[in-house]
Amino acid sequence: MDALIHLGNGFLQVLQPANLLVLFIGLVLGMLVAVLPGLTLVMGVVLALPFTYTMELLPAIILLTAMYVSGTYGGAFTAILFRIPGEPIDVPLLWDGYTMARKGQPAKALGWTLFAALGGGLITTMVMVLLSAPVAQFALTFSSPEYFAIIIFGLSSVVSLGGGSITNAAISLMLGLLIATVGVDSIYGAERFAFGVPFLQDGVEYLLVMVGAYGLGEVFTRLEKGFAGDGTTADTDRSISTEFPTLAEMLRLKMTFLRSSLVGIIVGIIPGAGATVASFVAYGAEGQYGKRGKELGSGIAEGIVAPQTAATSSVGGAMIPLLTMGIPGSGATAIILGAFLLHGMQPGPQVFVTSGPFVYAVFASIFLGVIGMCILGYFAIKPLVKVLELPEAVVSAFVVMFCFIGAFAARNNLSDLYVITAFGILGYLFEKFKFPIAPMVLGAILGPLAESSFMTMMVSHSNDWTVLMGRPISATVMVMAVIALVYPIQRQLRERTRRNGTTQ
Repeated sequence: MDALIHLGNGFLQVLQPANLLVLFIGLVLGMLVAVLPGLTLVMGVVLALPFTYTMELLPAIILLTAMYVSGTYGGAFTAILFRIPGEPIDVPLLWDGYTMARKGQPAKALGWTLFAALGGGLITTMVMVLLSAPVAQFALTFSSPEYFAIIIFGLSSVVSLGGGSITNAAISLMLGLLIATVGVDSIYGAERFAFGVPFLQDGVEYLLVMVGAYGLGEVFTRLEKGFAGDGTTADTDRSISTEFPTLAEMLRLKMTFLRSSLVGIIVGIIPGAGATVASFVAYGAEGQYGKRGKELGSGIAEGIVAPQTAATSSVGGAMIPLLTMGIPGSGATAIILGAFLLHGMQPGPQVFVTSGPFVYAVFASIFLGVIGMCILGYFAIKPLVKVLELPEAVVSAFVVMFCFIGAFAARNNLSDLYVITAFGILGYLFEKFKFPIAPMVLGAILGPLAESSFMTMMVSHSNDWTVLMGRPISATVMVMAVIALVYPIQRQLRERTRRNGTTQ
């Protein structure tokens, strides 16, 4: 009952005109980013982050979470209508959404997408409201060993989900942790890796790592490949509309909807997974357990509802560990964690004690964001797909401008422009040689937190690191971290052995 009262007060805060305006802007920006191929959701949130410096904390988080929510939905338009996935999230929608559109039912496909996004978003918001407080209450029993173990689990999960090469992901993470050590040590006051350069003594802002690697890195990659001159010449003047499924059709897919919502929430909670993983896992689960699983790919509604529901449901799942333990569940929530830290707030178990009204206002903004996203998507399909006609060079020029504005605004230091350029080159090299960027960014963000927790643990327990394995919760989490690393390595070794066996 108390949660409902707090949530009601949160709605009152979000419904203030200024916050509603910020929410609307965030929804529009998220959809624009999702529609444009090459501008990923994480990159969009990164580019918006510098503009939150002068804002209060609540409007800043409302802006970024609104972009996060709508970014999981906006790319469905171009994926279904033009076979252009704006995000990796939207790739599974090509297999049935675009096929249904080719069969002469684009409005029906868009209707199923809207239904899935709305339903998945509302369910994940309710789960987030119900679970966050109990999880935070449980986390209050944690001390430095548990915090350190949880951070290690988060980092190991990101490595295990790093793509094709666990080794490359581990190298990326280690580099991020190394970047986090640059500057003056907060415990002993020793200078590390500053090399006598004054601005490095203050450390490397993780904002520069994020914006440079994601933003400028993508621009450099596209520059090498050559920009497309004229954008997509899709026929956006034709009639584009949305046809809602009937109640009977919705009820027929209730198990698909519930199963995919559960997949999205669970995958969202796992650090480093995010909406893309949720989308693919839900599509695969539908193929295995759905009544019409064998028909996937032929343009059936289940192939649209499953990935879209899971993608939107992952938002609430990813916010639960972020708010209750300070561990981001996805790339976008890693950037949102950065926004919290930039505004002087550390998410964690105490957040409901110290900032309860604020947390419920964030919940309310996500709830309203889901509804607003669907309303906006229903009425704004045509102008949104028009954005595809912008040339890549124009879009990239704006990206570069926003990157440099954000880098300079961080500390009003021109030297940071050189730093962000260096990380842009590093991001380009990572993309070129198949190194994932996310582990490096998360290492730069969580590195100081891991170091602080570890040093506190060592001081509190007479320099005995074995206390990690002597406490039930920290020992369990450390075992989970080891499993998160070992299992994908074993899987890769089995696949390599199987490939070698077939070639002989």
